Amino acid sequence: MTLVDYSVRMERALRAAAEAGLAGLIVMPGPDLAHLCGYAPTAVTERLTALLLTPDRKARLLVPVLERPEAEAAVGSAPVEVTGWMDGNDPYEDLAELLPAQGRFGISDSAWAAHLLGLQRKLPGTAYSAFSEVLPMLRAVKDGYEVDRLAAAGAAADATFERIVEMRFSGRREREVADDLAALLLEHGHSQVDFTIVGSGPNGANPHHDSGDRIIEDGDMVVLDFGGLKDGYGSDTTRTVHVGEPTPEERKIHEVVREAQQAAFEAVRPGAACQDIDRVARKVIGEAGYGEYFIHRTGHGIGVTTHEPPYMVEGEHLPLVPGMCFSIEPGIYLPGRFGVRIEDIVVCTETGARRLNNTARELRIVS
Repeated sequence: MTLVDYSVRMERALRAAAEAGLAGLIVMPGPDLAHLCGYAPTAVTERLTALLLTPDRKARLLVPVLERPEAEAAVGSAPVEVTGWMDGNDPYEDLAELLPAQGRFGISDSAWAAHLLGLQRKLPGTAYSAFSEVLPMLRAVKDGYEVDRLAAAGAAADATFERIVEMRFSGRREREVADDLAALLLEHGHSQVDFTIVGSGPNGANPHHDSGDRIIEDGDMVVLDFGGLKDGYGSDTTRTVHVGEPTPEERKIHEVVREAQQAAFEAVRPGAACQDIDRVARKVIGEAGYGEYFIHRTGHGIGVTTHEPPYMVEGEHLPLVPGMCFSIEPGIYLPGRFGVRIEDIVVCTETGARRLNNTARELRIVS
């Protein structure tokens, strides 16, 4: 497996910051901190933790002194100087000494307001912008290490699907099947389960249905959407199965969604706009007469979180570049009747796209 190079990530972040006119970056606990230096505090408390990236100094990670050993172990060989602040001292004074007294800085969306206000009191000549505003694509392009992790998470989700379809659906509550999905994800190496959507019959027409007490019946379409984190990276896949023999209409609608998903996959290439992927999927479903029933974007990015930029949606003109990883998940939702969604995680390559989910996309019959 490719090893992570945090120095490359930090250099790329600093280049993006300079292009955005920022004096530097202040990275608080959350996905950005884990991405840039490998440190994910086990307990995020009121004690200040911040990674400071400025073009004129080595990266510095300021942590509570009692957490310094954990931080030093986490960053390992990353080019980061770890410094600690003592309880009883003013951490904002320590933080202010490590930053220029003037300029605009990017700061993590996850930063506590108390920390930002404390820093502003010490450095009144500074200003701040959220990463989501100035660096929305900070984690969008994955390196080889990250693609390997996402592929492994996708393979674990695929193995989970192959096990769940061997189990009985009819006569069981949605919640019971969702519990089985969660257990299987953990069995296949996930450390965290983020969602297990089981939408049967009319509940499948709600894309974000919360698996409940409805008893699955013979003749139901069942949408299965599940994922979480494995070794720090996300999985997210959807397949729609049918309990017993489907009707011709159900087969037709499932096939329309499959064709839309395939067309969107084939449209992925460097330079294509994110919205182009959405348009291709929407065109297939619209020409089949179901356009009004495709009620969400075609995809979202994935990485150390299961939903992040880029987004495959109308109005997103960002061009795809090799290394971007995202979902392709068109769907059709008939209110009060049933829904169909098919979702894979894909990575944009130099020549097109590569799927990170590889279970069959044809309609699967379950008992």
